[in-house]
Amino acid sequence: MLISEELNKAFNEEIGRELFASHQYIAIASYFDGRALKKLAEMFFKQSEEEREHAMKFVDYLNDVNGKVEIPAVQAPKNDFQSAEEAVRLALEWELEVTKHINDLMTLAIEQKDYAAQEFLDWFVKEQVEEVSTMQDLLQIVQQVGEHYLIMVEAYLSHGGGG
Repeated sequence: MLISEELNKAFNEEIGRELFASHQYIAIASYFDGRALKKLAEMFFKQSEEEREHAMKFVDYLNDVNGKVEIPAVQAPKNDFQSAEEAVRLALEWELEVTKHINDLMTLAIEQKDYAAQEFLDWFVKEQVEEVSTMQDLLQIVQQVGEHYLIMVEAYLSHGGGG
């Protein structure tokens, strides 16, 4: 095994967080789709796919270093939202949570002098900057236009906004 048991366990936990995020984004996308906000739905369906890809990066890495992949159970996502703002705020809060965990993984890799893991995690550190920025921008726009003018958010996304 080319990875410590502690880091291996932490990577498996991150797989669970990434899969949970994928499920949460499907729930958010479905909420927007049910409100005929197709571009917002499309954005979150795409985010869901990205989160699953992130989980698979961890799976592939663990397999590459002869680690042990253990897919954890994933809790049910929140499915009911009172507003677009609530849904987007939840996404932002989750991205901030994931960022904290990615940083914790990097700290652990540094402490263990696992340079391969540090190199692997470097991509995630950069990715989280983009993910948080996208959700912060989207939340700000949703707050500015309000619930009655979400069609303006759809127009923004149609013209390449939102990452």
